[in-house]
Amino acid sequence: MRAKLRFRERIALSDTEFAELVVWLVDPPVRGSSHPYKYRLAFVSDNRCVLRFDNEAGKGDHMHIDDEERSYTFVDEVSLRADFWKEVRRWKMKH
Repeated sequence: MRAKLRFRERIALSDTEFAELVVWLVDPPVRGSSHPYKYRLAFVSDNRCVLRFDNEAGKGDHMHIDDEERSYTFVDEVSLRADFWKEVRRWKMKH
């Protein structure tokens, strides 16, 4: 698999929280995904990954919220980032 890094960001949100966003362009697509992106977007609070969007090979696009795994419909890079930040806000409001 050939991969080209699109972006890698680590964003401190507080003394105890950060987000890490990593997206690659890949050829061929990751097994289980129909688009040319491999990604991992994670939100960590108190040293625990509480939210993650990824497309692990064979599993396809999905997200983890606390201990629950849900499917995710990938549209494009912009929507991925917007969806991730929406879920971060939602998680922070609940906790």
